[in-house]
Amino acid sequence: IEAKALLGIMKCKDIFVEVAKTCDSVIACRISPKQKAEICRMIKNVDRSKITLSIGDGANDVSMLKEANIGIGLFGKEGMQAAQNSDYAIHEFKFLWNLIFFHGRMNYIRISEFILYFFYKNFIFTLP
Repeated sequence: IEAKALLGIMKCKDIFVEVAKTCDSVIACRISPKQKAEICRMIKNVDRSKITLSIGDGANDVSMLKEANIGIGLFGKEGMQAAQNSDYAIHEFKFLWNLIFFHGRMNYIRISEFILYFFYKNFIFTLP
């Protein structure tokens, strides 16, 4: 989504949110920091099951990083504000791949252990 298209889309937010819910990801480029934060807020308010991730590298991205569920800040030439106000801070985009795979794997392990625990707990409770 670009800035000019987003101005027209913001008039009918419901349609935009329905289309965004069917997408795997929504990428916004060349828009103001306020609009970036507004997109994250719209998605979070309409559907609580959706998780928003934002990536920023400067002070102008701080509002977007704080509004998203997961904020990833980059240390860069524009300063340290994004890294200081984010959930995770990385030095380069190439480390983003490792971050996503590590946390995805850890989440998979946690869910697997929970399912096993839940199954055996109920089995033990119903057995007597």
